[in-house]
Amino acid sequence: MSTPMSLTTTSSTATVRTVPTTVAIPLSKSAMWLVTATLLALAVYYFVGIEQGATSIFGSSSNVHEFVHDARHFIGFPCH
Repeated sequence: MSTPMSLTTTSSTATVRTVPTTVAIPLSKSAMWLVTATLLALAVYYFVGIEQGATSIFGSSSNVHEFVHDARHFIGFPCH
């Protein structure tokens, strides 16, 4: 897709001006990206903020908890 341009010449120099165009994004694609981003955000929120080892849905190990431990404190989630 090319951008419409106008060419203005003054003496020996040429100036090219680009005209901004709007891009129409279909609602179906927007909804797909919104749902995907929401699910990804909820997964990150779970692993960083809620997954505690003892209440883990992935077993009784605290591997995920220890992996995101510093990030949890950095963003203000208490875990002790």
